[in-house]
Amino acid sequence: MTGRGSVRDVTAGPETGLFTVGHRTERETLIPTARKHQFMSDSNWTDRIAGERMAVDQRFNEQVKASSFSSQQWGLVMTAVEFEIENPGDPDAARIVADTSKLSSVMPEMERVANQGPMGGPGGDQSGSSGGGLLSGVKDALGLGGSSGGNKQQEEEAARLAQAYAEQLQEKLESNGRWQSVCEQAQG
Repeated sequence: MTGRGSVRDVTAGPETGLFTVGHRTERETLIPTARKHQFMSDSNWTDRIAGERMAVDQRFNEQVKASSFSSQQWGLVMTAVEFEIENPGDPDAARIVADTSKLSSVMPEMERVANQGPMGGPGGDQSGSSGGGLLSGVKDALGLGGSSGGNKQQEEEAARLAQAYAEQLQEKLESNGRWQSVCEQAQG
């Protein structure tokens, strides 16, 4: 068993992220400080509009209820959607757009949610089948499942709703007088 002083024998350098201070070995982050701030500023504008998002969520709830989605399914949609500002350098021409390119990744889970009963058990349109088992689940996750027609329609509806949400969010920011500052933040 080695003693405490043996820590000094550790080979340290920038490639390991370790360095020795006295008798202790410290670990520093492997992401340089400049890169940490770069990543943070990429989504900084979305972090600063939480209040407006909450207000739009409450107002938008009626549109979700009128859609084919449950609130749980809509929550899945929102986890897959990212918002971007096109033309942030010109607030008059700028607009929030919903990037829905990742929606297909949540469609199998949305189908499972739709097929669950009220207590999370089997429900919906099971039609007496076992659900297809593991292979069916893998196929669905890869987008190779048999019900892709319904998924495509739901995906299109989700994309339309997400863009409508983006438009309401922009309207909220404009009415609060925050649109110009949000555009400036999105520019970096």
